[in-house]
Amino acid sequence: MSTNLPVHAVATALFSVPPERVFDAFLDTAMIGQFMFGPQLRPEEIVSLANEPYKGGKFSYVVRRQGQELNHTGEYIEIDRPRRLVFTWQVMDDPSGEASRVVIEIAPIINGCELTLTHEMSSKWADFVEPSKAAWGKMLDKLTEILQ
Repeated sequence: MSTNLPVHAVATALFSVPPERVFDAFLDTAMIGQFMFGPQLRPEEIVSLANEPYKGGKFSYVVRRQGQELNHTGEYIEIDRPRRLVFTWQVMDDPSGEASRVVIEIAPIINGCELTLTHEMSSKWADFVEPSKAAWGKMLDKLTEILQ
């Protein structure tokens, strides 16, 4: 993976719960199955959700969409609870073989927290910035709904 990922999709959300609850949701497969993947978010079936939530640990989130299995994989680069989470992000069988990077920053605010998610990608994915921003935004909206 290149360390130069110049294309960024940014999504933000406000939560009325402590930063720890929001942070933990990104490492808990039961929660991930409620706000990142599954039929409540888009027409798909969850096949398996597995992760090793520690620095250097890997994850694999497999879903079936339109008859095709998609395996979202990555590695945790940084886990600084409850402030910052960084991981690689890739869909297996992507012909490019390139991983992108997701940076989640959570700042406490009065009565809750603010989350900023930045999906860093190679320049060849520039056309995917808006769809990526919309997809992450939809996931964050769902998480906001679940955690209130």
